[in-house]
Amino acid sequence: MSSSKDLHHHRRNYERHELTEDKISPNPFEQFGWWFEDASQGEIIEPNAMVLSTVSAEGKPSSRVVLLKAFDENGFVFYTNYKSKKGQNITENPHACLLFYWDKLERQVRIEGKVEKIAVQLSEQYFSARPYESRLSAVVSDQSEEIPNRAFLEDKLLAIQNAGVVKRPEHWGGYIIQPNYFEFWQGRASRLHDRIVYELENGSWKIKRLAP
Repeated sequence: MSSSKDLHHHRRNYERHELTEDKISPNPFEQFGWWFEDASQGEIIEPNAMVLSTVSAEGKPSSRVVLLKAFDENGFVFYTNYKSKKGQNITENPHACLLFYWDKLERQVRIEGKVEKIAVQLSEQYFSARPYESRLSAVVSDQSEEIPNRAFLEDKLLAIQNAGVVKRPEHWGGYIIQPNYFEFWQGRASRLHDRIVYELENGSWKIKRLAP
């Protein structure tokens, strides 16, 4: 058994930005939009990459990185196979958490809320707009199911290519997360980070600061 690796020396000081009450929006969606624009204009490779965490009926958490494809004041949209592990979790427990981490800006955003499927026609529109290869992969992959080897996928891909038209599978589409909680985290010097929270109470957003 290999010896443990000491990571205590992996440390950096955060000094690029600050997050103060006099500079934030009263609307968390607008605040997210400002930060997302900063991330999009910077050196972040995929600013819309987010960690999606779901919980099974047994209370077991599961996390993975997915891509945000749309957001507005209705919520945050991503697409997947409804039969995947995340899809099964959402069926059993329709609540989830998103985490955006933009390292070069020293920022994180955590969002919690209820999850539901988007309208079928919206999933159809998005699927039709995807690159041909991405449409193929959605049809080929029975996501989260065990397969014998890589060749199994490639053979299935070839068969579907030869078949011609690629239609959206009924088990593939979008989910929308409707937030009731936002946390904006800004790294600060000496680990005295800024944490501003928006919580939805009786239809209004309440703002508070948390200790780092």
